[in-house]
Amino acid sequence: MAQNRRGKKYQDALEQVDRNKSYSVEEAVELVKKIDFAKFDATVEVVFNLDVDTKQADQQLRGAVVLPNGTGKDQKVVVFAKGDKAKEAEEAGADVVGEADLAEKIQNGWLDFDVAIATPDMMAQVGRLGRVLGPKGLMPNPKTGTVTMDVKKAVSDSKSGKVTYRTDRDGNVAVIIGKSSFDAEKLVGNFKTIEDLIVKNRPASVKGSYITNLSISTTFGPGVKVDLDSF
Repeated sequence: MAQNRRGKKYQDALEQVDRNKSYSVEEAVELVKKIDFAKFDATVEVVFNLDVDTKQADQQLRGAVVLPNGTGKDQKVVVFAKGDKAKEAEEAGADVVGEADLAEKIQNGWLDFDVAIATPDMMAQVGRLGRVLGPKGLMPNPKTGTVTMDVKKAVSDSKSGKVTYRTDRDGNVAVIIGKSSFDAEKLVGNFKTIEDLIVKNRPASVKGSYITNLSISTTFGPGVKVDLDSF
């Protein structure tokens, strides 16, 4: 019954999207906000389809960026650190700070956090959690700024709207750009930050087309295609 209701709401939303049209970024953002039917403050996501060969290491994109208007989500951050760095993490607002005790807690199934940060000297312990953290996208990584001695900045960035991005095996990059309650201008601003980054990090070995498709959607809503010439 609930599934049917949800299905009808999705179809109603879909009917408001012209499937033969590519919208400007501004139009797409306004439309996904308008047709969102979730009973909560839905997440808004952008998906880039890139013409890259992800089997080639130099054509895989991965990194992180702090969105100018935040994500609208309160990130729960854990930090693997000891001594002065542990104290620094606590002062920066980390939710949980630990060493072997934190590793053991996670090994036993605790995953109630959004971001894991580690100082380089803790990676021998953290590395053993690869099978637990890896599939969840929570493994600390230098490319996303989560393996660092500057734990103060890492915690601050994560708390203030940092998002990570990476290509999946099909060449898609999906990134959160905010919540449906955000003003359209803020969502557009966040989108442009991500788009600039994707373009800037175009692999040198990719010839011809690069971004082949682009859409914006909310948690349950249909995707709205963005005109690649509109930004």
